[in-house]
Amino acid sequence: MEISLSSEFAAAVPEMAVEWEAIPVERPELLVLNEPLAKELGLDPAWLRGDGLPLLVGNLRPGVAQAYAGHQFGGYSPRLGDGRALLLGELTHADGRLRDLHLKGSGRTPFARGGDGLAAIGPMLREYIVSEAMHALGIPTTRSLAVVSTGATVQRDEPLAGAVLARVAASHLRVGSFQYARNTGDQDLLRRLADHAIARHHPGSTYVELFEQVVAAQATLVARWMLVGFIHGVMNTDNMTISGETIDYGPCAFMEAYDPTTVYSSIDHRGRYAFGNQPIIAEWNLARLAEALLPLFADDEDKAVAIAMEALGTFQEQFERAWMTGLQAKLGVSGDVKLLVKDLLALMQENHVDFTSLFHRLGAAARGDAEPARSLFLDLAGIDGWLARWRELEPDAGAMDRVNPVYVPRNHLVEEALAAGADGDLGPLQRLLDAVTAPYGERPGLEYYATPAPQDFSATYRTFCGT
Repeated sequence: MEISLSSEFAAAVPEMAVEWEAIPVERPELLVLNEPLAKELGLDPAWLRGDGLPLLVGNLRPGVAQAYAGHQFGGYSPRLGDGRALLLGELTHADGRLRDLHLKGSGRTPFARGGDGLAAIGPMLREYIVSEAMHALGIPTTRSLAVVSTGATVQRDEPLAGAVLARVAASHLRVGSFQYARNTGDQDLLRRLADHAIARHHPGSTYVELFEQVVAAQATLVARWMLVGFIHGVMNTDNMTISGETIDYGPCAFMEAYDPTTVYSSIDHRGRYAFGNQPIIAEWNLARLAEALLPLFADDEDKAVAIAMEALGTFQEQFERAWMTGLQAKLGVSGDVKLLVKDLLALMQENHVDFTSLFHRLGAAARGDAEPARSLFLDLAGIDGWLARWRELEPDAGAMDRVNPVYVPRNHLVEEALAAGADGDLGPLQRLLDAVTAPYGERPGLEYYATPAPQDFSATYRTFCGT
């Protein structure tokens, strides 16, 4: 079949797009293909499984490696970029809007620094599982189209089988993209990049309105993460999108026992990106975007700073509104629930209660059977008192069922699927995907996928970035 890939990013900012070719893959082997997504993009799944398979590893056409900068764990790097990734171009989705087709693990680029440019099967399957679960949960995210085994060996702590992930996004424009453009001192480049972002995401907006919309999108996004217990793990400015989509599922994880200090990332030694810190970090990242955009806000720097501060100052209110509205929905009630939420979260933390399980089981409590929820607590008097206060608000159990997932990509299940997949057994992966891509409502035979990890697993679990 013929495919029509545009090159709008490369045309708009050629200074930030280095044309490059992926490493040739002689015998690609398809591990998993997202057929519904392929059809939405106008791609024939049968073609992708056959003659089109080279497209999914970058061997049908060259792509471009995108330049960007970024603050990584607070330290600024002026030149990062796609070290092991290529943007093949843009496809038109069924909704009429463009989507990037992007590869990870396709080989070294000029931005690779000391990296090998490769990816192992495990981390690419992780991104496939988690991104598709996030999509099913209604959380804006990059999507995974396919994971293809390359037959290459990737050297990490041990030799691993290599793979390429093909992913799809509204765009791959990041806060770090604007930091890079600003750092060049070329105001025309910065303006063209902003114009491209506006045309792609918010047609007709001013530069200030672009920033305001990114602030709003990120405030809502982080609230949605936290409402399902998601921890991104590496919220660097190069991993924050302008579109408001979740990007980069490296050291990510889903929180088990509720604790705002929870960190799973092996490289987050000081807890910078802990569960409860995510709103603070998002606001910090947005301040870096504001700094990059200042020359476009006003010619007078003081005026530009004032404009940026006013827009950024709305973040906390927007986050709190999205967070509290989401918690009202999870509890099936309306009105002021701040104290009720505060007391419940304190009880959950003190009793090491599983986040996903508790909110799901509250649905049964709203129907009159409190025992499944009570059984998660040691402090029965505490939870009984809380349940009595909550029931007075007449919670809507049906509404709760629609927002409280039964199945999320629990960390031990993800690791189980990845280990099996690396050994050629994709059965656990497919069964996990079946559960987490239809996360609401209990289904017979899937009890295993709603069960928290053993305590000794969670106590020592760490995730890794894959590079």
